[in-house]
Amino acid sequence: MNRYAVAAGVAAVQLALTGVAVAPQLSARLTGDTYLMRVAPVDPIDPFRGAYVVLDYPDLWPDEADRGEGEGRTIYVRLVEEDGLMVSSGWTRSRPEDGAYLACRDERWEIRCGIESWFVSQDEARRIEETLREDGTLAEVKIDGRGNAAVVGLLPPQR
Repeated sequence: MNRYAVAAGVAAVQLALTGVAVAPQLSARLTGDTYLMRVAPVDPIDPFRGAYVVLDYPDLWPDEADRGEGEGRTIYVRLVEEDGLMVSSGWTRSRPEDGAYLACRDERWEIRCGIESWFVSQDEARRIEETLREDGTLAEVKIDGRGNAAVVGLLPPQR
């Protein structure tokens, strides 16, 4: 009986840790508001993680010189609407009181907000990369009230 209790406890802990790991993405998908952002491709395929498109958001990231020190800390990118798309209006180390924002991790050489990858089949990844390079694309991103974000789709550019 004791063996079963230990196994059940281990399984419960693993399930809880999995829930904690995906909570920000689930929260954004379930409770977030939808925004459109301009994206550009970076790198389409990783042999270890499969086919995906790495997305770059040229209208969001603060200049490297403006960020200062803070590796590993949270950075909040404030968002404003410009011509129907969300763009950065600046960043802060403290959570904004109102308005849309992204809660990101400052990893010195890049800022990670959880919206950098879009997983698809290998053929689809190549097609998306070509489209991004030629025409540009829009990312449909859901952002919850705590700044957690998730990409829910890619759309053709607005004409």
